[in-house]
Amino acid sequence: MLKIFTTQLQGHFNRIMEQEEMNMEDGARILAQSIISEGSIFVHGCGEMAAVETEALFGAEPLLSAKPLFTNDKMNEVEGVDSVLLITRFSTDKEAIKLAEELHDNGIQTVAISAIVKTEGEHTLNEVVDIHIDSKLTKPLIPDDLGTRFGFPSVMTALYAYFGLKFTIKEMVEEFD
Repeated sequence: MLKIFTTQLQGHFNRIMEQEEMNMEDGARILAQSIISEGSIFVHGCGEMAAVETEALFGAEPLLSAKPLFTNDKMNEVEGVDSVLLITRFSTDKEAIKLAEELHDNGIQTVAISAIVKTEGEHTLNEVVDIHIDSKLTKPLIPDDLGTRFGFPSVMTALYAYFGLKFTIKEMVEEFD
């Protein structure tokens, strides 16, 4: 079963790498501009995506100029020179959409990572933010004997997209220096 999981996960990573490369580059450009302009990158992970936020803020190699978007459940002050990295499981996350709309209304550039879920008549996160990176994972990876699926590594796919952004930001900032 682990072999199936690994194969399926590698397939998702490959699709992200191949299909989201331009979005990663464009998103990294927005976030790198904040660093170069001596602003901050405010990071927020909704639900389990707090793991990506934790990695960005406190990991072995924190994201340059990263700060939490919320402190004690209150949004920190975000200025025009700053940008936001918003991570959630699905593009239909109402909390994330509302937050992205508020940031947009305040003129704050926002990059988001989530799996795009197609809906009719409803706004999705990818329609609201400046740049969206599709983490591609909309259903569990492993089929069982009854045809149902399990194994939903949403944090792993989001972390993969995050590291793609982070590495590209690093390259851009180093080129600027």
